[in-house]
Amino acid sequence: MKAVITADIMRSRKVPSVLWLADIKAVLNSYGNEPKDWEIYRGDSFQLLVPAEDALEIALLIKATIKQHKELDVRMAIGVGNIDYNADKITESNGAAFINSGECFERLKKQTLGIQTPWAEFNSTFEVILSFMLMVADNWTSTSAEVIKKAFENPEINQNQLATVLNRKSQSSISASLKRAGYEELKNMIAFYKQEIKKQW
Repeated sequence: MKAVITADIMRSRKVPSVLWLADIKAVLNSYGNEPKDWEIYRGDSFQLLVPAEDALEIALLIKATIKQHKELDVRMAIGVGNIDYNADKITESNGAAFINSGECFERLKKQTLGIQTPWAEFNSTFEVILSFMLMVADNWTSTSAEVIKKAFENPEINQNQLATVLNRKSQSSISASLKRAGYEELKNMIAFYKQEIKKQW
């Protein structure tokens, strides 16, 4: 069971791509190889193939990476399912995960993150959960996004160490940023997602 994340960068023309492209490529590279596992196309759209249980956490890391840039956000659809044909280029592969991701992406209007799986009850549950989560994540400041990104990338370090990594003055400023960004609640939601998705197979 795999997940395909289909995404596009919102308001990408407002920020020179040289400022954000290296950031997003670094994240995508950490989850696979271009172009088999991920590919950027049309300049500001991309697809990424990941294990289904990791998809939500990776999507939030991508969101934090993009929202470090003040003008930008990202619209993403997570499609979960089987892969019928795994081509040398992700954009030429197919299967239920790709179909679900594409259909979910087409339905995204104002919402910036959606998920479609083969399981109707799972979809309904996470439609509600994501709508609440996005009330916080869509409003991350560039500072909050930077802190959230580092916290996701370094789950084993404490807030003092995080302050050092980010060259911040104090642990208290890190703590305040994580609280504003809903970090603990996000971790709980990711754990719940992993638990529920593993029940499906």
